[in-house]
Amino acid sequence: DFGIEKPRLAVAGLNPHAGEDGKFGTEETEIIAPAIEKASEKGIDVFGPFAPDTVYHHAYHGKFDAVISMYHDQGLIPLKLVHFFDAVNVTLGLPIIRTSVDHGTAYDIAGKGIADPRSFIAALRLATKMALSRYKDKKMKDPVCDG
Repeated sequence: DFGIEKPRLAVAGLNPHAGEDGKFGTEETEIIAPAIEKASEKGIDVFGPFAPDTVYHHAYHGKFDAVISMYHDQGLIPLKLVHFFDAVNVTLGLPIIRTSVDHGTAYDIAGKGIADPRSFIAALRLATKMALSRYKDKKMKDPVCDG
């Protein structure tokens, strides 16, 4: 969807320090690491689990193309730190493209004319970019330019 031929994926651990060899939890060794191994065996360029407090820094500086977070806020905190007003929430692995604003529904300000549109605009642009990438991958005509 993002036009990266073989993305380098990092997987964040669930527990502090990625479990620290079972001292802070066993999910990394019992569940996450075996899943990473299975994905690697299928040719996916995936690494981890990494300590959640540092993996996003490494991705931001180019070591990885994406970080797979274990839960919603784990991934959104570093994203919003860098792109508070124009971040986009993306759900991957679906047969459809799903993007959304990063701030939730914001019902409390709906209809008041005070909403900042930047995240919505970014979500639309990213969805369009992803759609174009999917069409190009399938060697189909451009759905926007070619009708």
